[in-house]
Amino acid sequence: MKFVQFDQERWQAEYENAVEYNLSESSVQALRLRELLEGDMTLEHLLEVPLGYPQADGTPELRSAIAALYGKLSPQHVLVCTGSSEANFVASWHLFEKGDEIVLMVPNYAQVCGLAKTWGLKIKPLRLKEELGWQFDPEDLKALVTKKTKAVQVCNPDNPTGAVIAPEQRKALLDIVKDSGSWLLSDEIFLGAEREGRITESLWGHHDKTLITNGLSKGYGLAGLRMGWLVGQPETIKEIKARRDYLTLAPSALSDHLAQIALAPKRRERIFARTRGIIRTNYPMLRDWLDSHGSLFSHVPPTAGAICFVKYGMKINSTELAERLRKDKSVLVVPGDHFGMDGYIRLGTGPPTEYLLRGLERVDGLLRELDKDKEN
Repeated sequence: MKFVQFDQERWQAEYENAVEYNLSESSVQALRLRELLEGDMTLEHLLEVPLGYPQADGTPELRSAIAALYGKLSPQHVLVCTGSSEANFVASWHLFEKGDEIVLMVPNYAQVCGLAKTWGLKIKPLRLKEELGWQFDPEDLKALVTKKTKAVQVCNPDNPTGAVIAPEQRKALLDIVKDSGSWLLSDEIFLGAEREGRITESLWGHHDKTLITNGLSKGYGLAGLRMGWLVGQPETIKEIKARRDYLTLAPSALSDHLAQIALAPKRRERIFARTRGIIRTNYPMLRDWLDSHGSLFSHVPPTAGAICFVKYGMKINSTELAERLRKDKSVLVVPGDHFGMDGYIRLGTGPPTEYLLRGLERVDGLLRELDKDKEN
């Protein structure tokens, strides 16, 4: 079996802690434990949490809290995972066999795409179009999906564009997966990190063959807890649990406990308000910086996520540009190549504002050097 490397995650894992300015991150600045507890609980309370093996699929209390996010579901609809990446993996492992046909939204977080290539699936890209505000054309989806299509995989809100599936596209997606009998796999990790508008409505609840993945990293600023989940029909979740036994076995006991705290309705609301506040403060700073460069940069304003997918007008490959920034300026960005989109970079808008502005000043330094190189 040919292994396909997950370039974006390998890039960030290798370098995100080795640069002075990490603008590759798609989460907001992390909550501290003290902020999560907000004075309502003492450290003594946490010191009483047993650190043995917790319930493998997540405690009933945590699964009930997650189930409540999706309406009148039971804990049996939920599998707690070590991050949403594990949720994506076990869902894909359950669904796909070599030769299966899958329709993948692109650009998109490339984990499922890499797995599909590794496992020998037939991949049919559903392309988001910049001129449509990073929406897909429903007619394109209709043409791609057949009775042979095993699944349609989407990211909503999308990574890297920050777009939320619009009502027309949403209806078309749900109608088409139901008509074809294909699975719908929806990565909803950026839900709750909307810069504008209401919290994105999950795609759950319209088609029995649906699997939803999410977690506490993006909207919550709690990536370090490594808490994710998978939502599906109980019989499907039961089958997937057996696959998880080959991976991390169970979530962290302390993370399970802290996730329950984060998902308490009033605290969840405060956490989302914090996340939105950071994005709403920082995005205008980035937008003004981009605008100050005239026609060099262009972008569609992201609806959600601490991210901005930026098109540039320089004649330089995106990976080469990212390498120059890393090596020469100690700034990390995500090259568009990692999403199959050369000529773009993804910038994070989640760090402290001053940190973001200083990082952008470093990028300016490289831009000046590239201008000089062009003149010579």
